[in-house]
Amino acid sequence: MVSNPKLKTRLAKVKVLAMDVDGVLTEGHLIFDGEGRELKSFNVQDGFGIVILKRAGLKTAIITAGNSQVVKVRADYLHIDKLYLGAYPKIASYEQMLKELNVADENVCFIGDDVTDCQILKRVGCAIAVKNAVPEAKKGVHYITKRCGGDGAVREVIELILKAQGTWQKAIAQDL
Repeated sequence: MVSNPKLKTRLAKVKVLAMDVDGVLTEGHLIFDGEGRELKSFNVQDGFGIVILKRAGLKTAIITAGNSQVVKVRADYLHIDKLYLGAYPKIASYEQMLKELNVADENVCFIGDDVTDCQILKRVGCAIAVKNAVPEAKKGVHYITKRCGGDGAVREVIELILKAQGTWQKAIAQDL
């Protein structure tokens, strides 16, 4: 349950959840194997949260400065609606996403963790920083997660959105 009425109003308007990857969907560690292949660890509850969010009819987007095949595989697996790799600065991809999904700033929730996310965080209707975000990313956001990036922060936000919209129970009903 969202106790802050202003936050609840913002969450109720969300139609698109957009996210950074490193530090949000992952812990932010870059891991390479002996062949130079990049490896990433994703939280399964974040992933299932995205499945639940999509069940409720919301759209999803990933906007990342990185250009990782691992992220593409994860995005495909989760049926992410819009994927923007190599997005730097990220604001151009964000504006493209608004057009492609036909939504306004007020209908977007963005989760970020670093200075490269600040331009988007200043624009969206619901700006969220993960607990372990840098101070610049936390400045002026509407909510800071209780969980760290890569450790359920995305799931935490999804639950907040769907509970504020009154759709959480219906979205999880088939799993109970």
